Amino acid sequence: MSGLLLRLAGPLQSWGERSVFTPVRDTAAFPTRSALIGMFAAAQGIGRGDGGLDRYQDVRLTVRVDRPGVRLVDYHTVGGGFPKARTAATSGGGNKGAAVVTRRHYLADAVFVVAVRAPDDTVEQLAQALRRPHWAPYLGRRSCAPDEPFLLRSHIDDPERELRTAVPLSRTSSRQEEGDTIAVEFLHEQPPRDGAADAIDINDVPVSFAQEGRTHIGRRLYRTVEPVHRDLAGPQHTLLTRLIDYAHAEGSA
Repeated sequence: MSGLLLRLAGPLQSWGERSVFTPVRDTAAFPTRSALIGMFAAAQGIGRGDGGLDRYQDVRLTVRVDRPGVRLVDYHTVGGGFPKARTAATSGGGNKGAAVVTRRHYLADAVFVVAVRAPDDTVEQLAQALRRPHWAPYLGRRSCAPDEPFLLRSHIDDPERELRTAVPLSRTSSRQEEGDTIAVEFLHEQPPRDGAADAIDINDVPVSFAQEGRTHIGRRLYRTVEPVHRDLAGPQHTLLTRLIDYAHAEGSA
């Protein structure tokens, strides 16, 4: 087993937990497993109806919440002001005859770093695909493009340890925080050994991405707040340089 590290950052992100056809298109407070597996499958050229999601069952994800972001709601309309024949289609083959109104939720200015652990051959395939994706990755919705650097490291023996000790933290430390560490939130798929975690149940494990038969099942996450050394935050104006240096260090090692 080995792993890779992804940094999910951008002006907007949206990690939906419910059907895309509901009037309110929500977002989870963190990247969902469904969205990340979908990102991997898209990078590898696996279509929605192709199946083959069993290949990701051994993938384990740990999320570090650098910045939770600010929730925004976009009042969104589709098909308003057009003749009925040019309005949104219905499932029965007709047209709605009016604008479709949705309220779409986003996280603004959020940053997450994801440790992806999997068998070595899976990590190698994912790393190659994420470097040269068949379909471009996005942060939950196609309009939400990721910042660079995106793939921070591609071959790491202990990616979770890197989250705690090495990956630059995209956050400035608060003046109220004293000492050498900063409290940072983590989300784990496995319970911590000491049992000190809050359990979160979420229905985001993809069984099928087929357009007419999307199916998900539930999983349990474990939320912890852990100390990260203040040096990982560093001066905010040097963050991009430190991230690029960290990403490039793998190639020069």
